[in-house]
Amino acid sequence: MTAVRGAVRGATVVAAASLRSVRAADRAAVERITRAAGLFREDEIPVAIEVFDAAAAGDASYTALAAEIDGRVAGWICWGPTPCTLGTWDLYWMAVDPARQGSGIGTALMREMEHRLAGLARVIVVETAGRADYAGTRAFYEARGYRAVATIPEFYAPGDDQVVYVKYLTSITQ
Repeated sequence: MTAVRGAVRGATVVAAASLRSVRAADRAAVERITRAAGLFREDEIPVAIEVFDAAAAGDASYTALAAEIDGRVAGWICWGPTPCTLGTWDLYWMAVDPARQGSGIGTALMREMEHRLAGLARVIVVETAGRADYAGTRAFYEARGYRAVATIPEFYAPGDDQVVYVKYLTSITQ
C-alpha cells in the first residue's frame, strides 16, 4: 500500500489516501465512481467493470489500483501492456469520485502507475474523447507531461473525436 499525503485544496486539507491493488469487494464502489464521473456513456460502464473484474481476478493483462480514504474507495486506475508491442502500455481507465476531484488523487494514481512502469515501459498511451466536456480531462493529462499526438475525427461517435496522448518514459531514440 502506498500512502498519499493530503493535498491542499483552497484552504482545506484533503485527507490522505492510500493506494493499493483493487479487490473484488471494490467492484460496487468502482462502478459508482465511474458512473458518477459523468463523462462515460452508459455502454462504456460495463467495459470498465469488465476490465476491473479481470484486474481484480489477477489477469496479467491488467493492473488496477484503488485510492482509499477513510476505508472508502475514492478513485481507481487500470493499465496494461499493449498487445503486439515492445514496451508500450495503455492507460485503460481512471476515475476519481467527483467529491474528491482536485485533491491530488488522480495525480497520485498516475504517478504510481508511472513509477511501477519505470524500467518496463517505453511509452504510455492514453486514448480519450475530444468532446468539450472532456477538456478538463485532456488538461489533466497535459499538465502531467502527456502530449497529444493524434486525433481521429468522430471516432467514438458523431462529433466525438478520439485524442491520443503519449508519455515517453525512456528516450524515443534508444
